[in-house]
Amino acid sequence: MGMPVRRKLLWLIAARAAAVTLLLGSAILVQISNPGTLAIDPFFYLIGLTYALTAFYTLTLRYAESHRWLVDVQLAADALIVSAVVALSGGVTSYFSSLYALPIVAAAVLQFRRGGLMVGILSALMFAGLVVAQYTGALTLPGADALPPERVAIFSIGLNAFGFLSVAVLSGYLAEGLRRADARLQETSIELADLQAFNQHVIDSLTSGLLTTDRDGRVLTFNRAAEAITGLAAADAVGRRAEDVLHLPLGHEAPTGRLLQGGQARRIEIPLRRGDGREIELGYSSAPLMTPTGQAGTLYVFQDVTEIKKTEREMRVQQRLAAVGEMAAGIAHEIRNPLASMAGSIQILRQELPLSEEQAQLMDIVLRESERLNDTIRSFLAYARPQRLSTAWLDLRQVLKDAAILLRNSTECHENHEIVLDLPPSEVWYEADEGQIRQIVWNLATNGLRAMRDGGRLTLAASFEQIAAAAAGLPSDVVFSVRDEGVGIPPEELDQIFQPFRGAFERGTGLGLAIVHRIVSDYGGEIEVTSQPRAGTTVRVRLPAAAAIAVR
Repeated sequence: MGMPVRRKLLWLIAARAAAVTLLLGSAILVQISNPGTLAIDPFFYLIGLTYALTAFYTLTLRYAESHRWLVDVQLAADALIVSAVVALSGGVTSYFSSLYALPIVAAAVLQFRRGGLMVGILSALMFAGLVVAQYTGALTLPGADALPPERVAIFSIGLNAFGFLSVAVLSGYLAEGLRRADARLQETSIELADLQAFNQHVIDSLTSGLLTTDRDGRVLTFNRAAEAITGLAAADAVGRRAEDVLHLPLGHEAPTGRLLQGGQARRIEIPLRRGDGREIELGYSSAPLMTPTGQAGTLYVFQDVTEIKKTEREMRVQQRLAAVGEMAAGIAHEIRNPLASMAGSIQILRQELPLSEEQAQLMDIVLRESERLNDTIRSFLAYARPQRLSTAWLDLRQVLKDAAILLRNSTECHENHEIVLDLPPSEVWYEADEGQIRQIVWNLATNGLRAMRDGGRLTLAASFEQIAAAAAGLPSDVVFSVRDEGVGIPPEELDQIFQPFRGAFERGTGLGLAIVHRIVSDYGGEIEVTSQPRAGTTVRVRLPAAAAIAVR
């Protein structure tokens, strides 16, 4: 017996107390208006007994769940009390015989059809026994001198018995129907709750942000991916306007106006400042949220496309570099060989012909520019056809130390330049071609020195990306960086620095960073550049763990 049955019992106890109180008030009014009409003293005793039983039922309510017979006792006692009321009010001539319907209905509500029939039959037997005892003289009741004829008594017994059983059957049928409807409602509620939970799980499992609004544009749904992308909690987003949550531009088109041919929504990309202040690129599409009654709001689906856009930019760079690489062989064939012939011829002519001082200077300029052009072509070939010449295990710390010595003694380093090493105490081993690694470090370092025209500190650093994994002897990414305090790089130029001939310095071929990017890409690594104008630049080269090892 569940909690609803206990509630029903509580309602029965309250209804019983109310009925008894009403009956007491009616008896008092009858006694006042017509003294001697009722046997009032026994009637009061009966009402007092009912109050006592009501208090007893309230105290035993907690035990009714495990002892169902207590419910049957209450219902049977109610039928007995009604019989006593009928007996005190005249028996066969009593106007209170209809009170039998109350315990019958209560029994049907509590015990359904079985309880209703049981109390109905009991009530019919009690009423019949009461009338029979009244006519046989076995029980002396008020009004015994004015009893109706026996056929009237028999008719009254039959009519009341039929009424009791009819009430029992009808109330039992209604109670059974109510129970089945309640069971179906509960089952439907459970299914609906499961469906809602499943739908919520589906929405929360989406990797794309999902936002729905009402007709006024206020947010109704905000899934977990939306929280992760925007950095806002659902509680902070629900109720606000979608334009404020997603930072949509003013005057953005209605969703119905952004549908392409075929019913597909057009994707729009906008900048978004997350709740934590970080800037991302957001790609979103929207569509009207349609229901059988029409448009109920708007549906927004969005993703963080920052990494995708970065990858697209890198792919464009790779495509440009590939195109340039295809040109390199032709350039080398068409320019380098004739250039060498011309330079050799000029060298011979300078040595054999009598030249004036001015003519000798012009010859020197030709030779010098020829050598510079040859260096450009050599760098071009190094970029276009990088090859791993001879891979071996090398200590990156030693590479950076050697680079620092060479830089301090190079023409790029001046008195106001300071070169600093930031290296771990243990070796940083990596399997690679030493010449290529040295070329990466040299190109990045010379660019750093050239960026510090007024002097500054150049820091060369190397480390394992995962210190804990390195200490345990597990493979870890190797990272080395070059940090300067120079002029910096404007944000709009960061995506173009690895393109060929994008050099910003007077001396140089414009291929240094392109060569670095090509070599690092061949090793499967990544280059991260962070820069602030007039504050310096940091270039971090990450080489993959597949070839890295930690040796303590």
